[in-house]
Amino acid sequence: MQKVLVLLFLAWICFLFYAGIALFTSGFLLTRLELTNYSSCQEPPGPGPLPWGGRGESGACWMASRFSRVVLVLIDALRFDFAQPQGSHVPGEPPVSLPFLGKLGSLQRILEIQPHHARLYRSQVDPPTTTMQRLKALTTGSLPTFIDAGSNFASHSIVEDNLIKQLTSAGRRLVFMGDDTWKDLFPGAFSQAFFFPSFNVRDLHTVDNGILEHLYPTMENGEWDVLIAHFLGVDHCGHKHGPHHPEMAKKLSQMDQVIQGLVERLENDTLLVVAGDHGMTMNGDHGGDSELEVSAALFLYSPTALFPSVLPEEPEVVPQISLVPTLALLLGLPIPFANIGEVMTEAFSGNKDSQPHSSALAQASALHLNAQQVSRFLHTYSAATQDLQVKELQRLQSLFSKASADFHRLLQNPQGAETTLQAVIAELQQFLRGARAMCIESWAQFSLSFLLLHLLAAGIPITTPGPFTVPWQAVSAWALMATQTFYSTGHQPVFPAIHWHAAFVGFPEGHGSSTWLPALLVGANTFASHLLFSVGCPLLLLWPFLCESQGPRKKRQTPGNEAEARIRPKEEEEEPLMEMRLRDAPHHFSAALLQLGLKYLFVLGVQILACALAASILRRHLMVWKVFAPKFIFEAVGFIVSSVGLILGIALVMRVDGAVSSWFKHLVLTQQR
Repeated sequence: MQKVLVLLFLAWICFLFYAGIALFTSGFLLTRLELTNYSSCQEPPGPGPLPWGGRGESGACWMASRFSRVVLVLIDALRFDFAQPQGSHVPGEPPVSLPFLGKLGSLQRILEIQPHHARLYRSQVDPPTTTMQRLKALTTGSLPTFIDAGSNFASHSIVEDNLIKQLTSAGRRLVFMGDDTWKDLFPGAFSQAFFFPSFNVRDLHTVDNGILEHLYPTMENGEWDVLIAHFLGVDHCGHKHGPHHPEMAKKLSQMDQVIQGLVERLENDTLLVVAGDHGMTMNGDHGGDSELEVSAALFLYSPTALFPSVLPEEPEVVPQISLVPTLALLLGLPIPFANIGEVMTEAFSGNKDSQPHSSALAQASALHLNAQQVSRFLHTYSAATQDLQVKELQRLQSLFSKASADFHRLLQNPQGAETTLQAVIAELQQFLRGARAMCIESWAQFSLSFLLLHLLAAGIPITTPGPFTVPWQAVSAWALMATQTFYSTGHQPVFPAIHWHAAFVGFPEGHGSSTWLPALLVGANTFASHLLFSVGCPLLLLWPFLCESQGPRKKRQTPGNEAEARIRPKEEEEEPLMEMRLRDAPHHFSAALLQLGLKYLFVLGVQILACALAASILRRHLMVWKVFAPKFIFEAVGFIVSSVGLILGIALVMRVDGAVSSWFKHLVLTQQR
């Protein structure tokens, strides 16, 4: 019974650690299921006829294309206020002269001279504000998280439906130049590419100058349909100097010249998009969810009139992922399957001469296609997993059904229904925004916890039960040896370094459709050191005995018992050797196992806690999602494997001890007979 209590108590302590890890992971390592469904021209997003111009074929897929070409200029870390004029200031306060203000003057000139051709938006970014996650958002329209659970766990490439995939499927010629992150995300997707290394954040010019070497010649040769240029100088300048340094002013001025040169070379069928993937803090860092980090600039320009209304007094705030469905419909493409962004309706209002009713009807048509696609995604996703809130999902589906029915009635009788049209637009927008809010709440609430349960578990006092005490240095050395063995066998706590070939050891022909066996083999290869050392941890009970000198030991005499000791037989004066003393004190044996298990869990808990604190404190560090977060994941999985192995090892030792005790009792009884 005492042994069972020891195992139960250790299991309870492990549960506290698991709860702490889960608490931290739920707020920091954002997770969701990654679907591999794809939208296509042949499959409309929902029942009913396509809007006018939509023919279910390339170029006029769900909706007729407005542009045949697009130039996407991605300026890494282009914070929204970098695009504001020098005179921008808070009302009621004196204007402040900052080095980065007013340097993108071409944007303001275009907005003033051609207000129906251009718009500047404040792009609201979803955390984590790191480049790879933002590129996923800008191409899939979803909310990429640190762990996208799916079939591409061994690769950084995007397998979800995305704009790049839709463009290549439609036969568009894609040319890329800039950040080599795109090479890993979209391997083989570009007809021509000029990749430049992005790792050296102290280099402000190599990537940007490499782009400029190819940008204008590529535009002029005309052998492209989509041209993407990803500049890194602004981001690197922020990391190296911060946004208030004069170098930032120089970099922004260079970007201003680039934009001006592109505008001069644009043809009427081409849309220019200038966007920042995220912002930056006052120190130039990013990765978190502060206001400066999640606020980026987004600029649209068309040589022909695109917007019927005049410029608003303040730039409209739009979610960053709204760019995905907007570009898809403007280019005559299907909206990516997993998109939850809302189309920017202003881009579907026609030109400045369009009648208000026809503009509103065009907006409603784009919104309805968008809502059909989001509704289809929510239905598919909820059937595959239980992440989404059931009641909220039912409410949203009811709202969509009503809005869709109202829209179809409106199409049957389009005249004299201005009030109904605006109500339909409001209902569709309410559905799309509600769906996005539900997904954010389910997937991407970026909150930090401090592992209270973890600290509680780590703070459980460890007493010293009896004479069989394993010193702290031995327990710590044993745990560190497990870590050292992990590295010495060629492993590293990053996903690209996982030994995937271990999945085929003993199975050179593969595993068929099974995924559990290869996962088990890879896991066993990766965490073998954690498992072996934790299972063998109970052997440390022999440590105090191994430190003793060999030979018989005299029992210590208590004062006043000298006379009794003189008449005691010689064999009774010798103390039992080594582990045989455990036979004389079984309660000390169980207590010693409990103490050893608690010490080992404490050392492992300190390691995982240190990784969690490092990931929390450095959450805005450039390498948080590449170094610190993967290290936390490996440490957390290693802790789980080690704790399970420890309990199994202790249970095994107790089982052996029980068998030896039975044999010992049988032997004693035999001798007494």
